[in-house]
Amino acid sequence: MSGAVLKSAADVFAAAGTARYVSEWTTIDQARVNRFADATDDHQWIHLDAERAQRESPFGGTIAHGFLTLSLVPMWLVQCVPLQSRISVNYGTNRVRFMSPVRVGTRLRAFFEIEKVSEIDGAGVQVTWLVTIADESGEKPACIAEFITRHHF
Repeated sequence: MSGAVLKSAADVFAAAGTARYVSEWTTIDQARVNRFADATDDHQWIHLDAERAQRESPFGGTIAHGFLTLSLVPMWLVQCVPLQSRISVNYGTNRVRFMSPVRVGTRLRAFFEIEKVSEIDGAGVQVTWLVTIADESGEKPACIAEFITRHHF
């Protein structure tokens, strides 16, 4: 965590471009991948069949769905950004890129930086976060995205 508690639009504007927030580590295990496959009906063998993935995939084992990785962003945001708003909603994403596969068993965490803030409806802010999802190897990020949220204080 970095910086002061964000409990007003002014606090969010003040944190833009200066604060960096880091989530806890999250292990991507096969059970989580299986649940995501069931929830999305994406049952491609590269995600679910460990023996086949070890034999046939270029990754040497099963990998998480890219959208599973992306779907963890709201959890990580709540976990590490000291935001106290009356209501917060996800508004969308921009420029999502899955830079490297996430092998099952990998630990991930997210880094958040406020890229842009704008007022909305005179009662809140829209925040564009630059999100970098990294694995513990420290090599190429698993995912880079702009994540947009709206907050009313």
